[in-house]
Amino acid sequence: MTFLADEGVDRQIVERLRLDGHQVAYVAEMSPGIMDEVVLMESRISASVLITADKDFGELVFRQRQASTGVLLIRLWGLGPAMKAAMVSRAIQEHGQELAGTFAVLSPGNIRIRREILP
Repeated sequence: MTFLADEGVDRQIVERLRLDGHQVAYVAEMSPGIMDEVVLMESRISASVLITADKDFGELVFRQRQASTGVLLIRLWGLGPAMKAAMVSRAIQEHGQELAGTFAVLSPGNIRIRREILP
């Protein structure tokens, strides 16, 4: 599976997903500081699910109706990077095939996947 990790995503998450065999482009390695709209556009161009900790992407997708190939919003406050990486890895193992074209929110012990087709 192909992902684009926003620059606010912990490096340990990116490294773990790469170890799991996923293709992960990381904004922090490519173009740090680019605007959220550009990040979302890059995820569309590369047909990648965007992984982010920035809830502003919900605003872009739902209120501004910008097109998306899928977003995984990580809401794992207070957990260490290794624990976050393990939880994201597990969520993708269990639900990865459901993420394309959806908006999912991962929180401790729960993943909510909004399945309606995004613009």
